[in-house]
Amino acid sequence: MITGGAKGIGAEVCARLAGLGHHVLVADLDLDAATATANELRAAGGQASALALNVGDAASVAAAFGRVEREQGRCDILVNSAGIAKVFPFIDFPLENFQATMNVNVTGTLLCAQAAARLMVKRGWGRIVNIASVAGMRAVGSGRTAYGTSKGAVIALTRQMAVELAEHGITANAVAPGPVDTPMTQVLHTAQFRAEYSKAIPMNRYGTCGEIASAVVYLVSEDARYVTGISMPVDGGFLASGARGL
Repeated sequence: MITGGAKGIGAEVCARLAGLGHHVLVADLDLDAATATANELRAAGGQASALALNVGDAASVAAAFGRVEREQGRCDILVNSAGIAKVFPFIDFPLENFQATMNVNVTGTLLCAQAAARLMVKRGWGRIVNIASVAGMRAVGSGRTAYGTSKGAVIALTRQMAVELAEHGITANAVAPGPVDTPMTQVLHTAQFRAEYSKAIPMNRYGTCGEIASAVVYLVSEDARYVTGISMPVDGGFLASGARGL
């Protein structure tokens, strides 16, 4: 199951996993978009189904995983890609948006991981990958009070998952993308912000959804069976870089 699987990074992860022979559940709040993505994957020869899911609503999560258990009987891989973000100055950051962002990005990740892990425990094998962000490791510009805080929490939550689930044969890791061309960043990032952000990246560019998906594919593979509890930056060197152009 890939949450937020209809578009952006989630959709690319769906395509990669379907191409590897997995039956992919494209889970998204936008069922029409999820259905379109699933149809494209099937047209390309993959196995895919659409699933309505609001990760910020506990009842929706319970219903979605109940359906998975009834129809599939298992959930081997969970990729938590669903997320939201809005930008406001810190001193004026609206409480309702902060709470909404934490609910989707953090509580939603928790609820989906708990539900998936209950199915994984029965088989003694599972892979959980949470999509975090470099904004959870380092402040990225202004206005990201809720988003950065939520992604920092996702990283901490991933470590806790890894420790408690290891004995059940389940790994839990996070991928922390730098700036990526997605529908969300195309709305949030102005042309000036994109130019300045790119200057802070040694590779001098935004990443692609495919580059993030490649990291996810590794972490859910058998090759990564001894890797758990990490947060892997995929950021073109952004976190490693200090002052540039000196």
